[in-house]
Amino acid sequence: MNFYEHTIIARQDTPASQVKVLQEKYSKIIEGNEGKILKFESWGLLHLSYLIKKNKKGNYLHFKIEGNGKTIKELERNEKLDKNLLRYLTVKVKKLDLKTDYFKKTEGMDSK
Repeated sequence: MNFYEHTIIARQDTPASQVKVLQEKYSKIIEGNEGKILKFESWGLLHLSYLIKKNKKGNYLHFKIEGNGKTIKELERNEKLDKNLLRYLTVKVKKLDLKTDYFKKTEGMDSK
């Protein structure tokens, strides 16, 4: 089994309830194709570096997955058909960092 980091960017006008549905949908696809979700992070609504399909922002969902090529192939096949998604990216990694939350807000940053 290989380790993957998979990030999905949903449209900025997607309601929070629909984002939760997207998370559940892709979690089921991963687990239904011999994959295992080791960690899930919802990074929230973030600015895009450039306009994508007339969107300035996107809802980011990040999965850390253990699986095989079949798992990723089926996941990406379904994402190509989904009109709510702007982009997706899968990166194969040797080791996953499950401890660090990169987009978690800390109390020290709010005091500016």
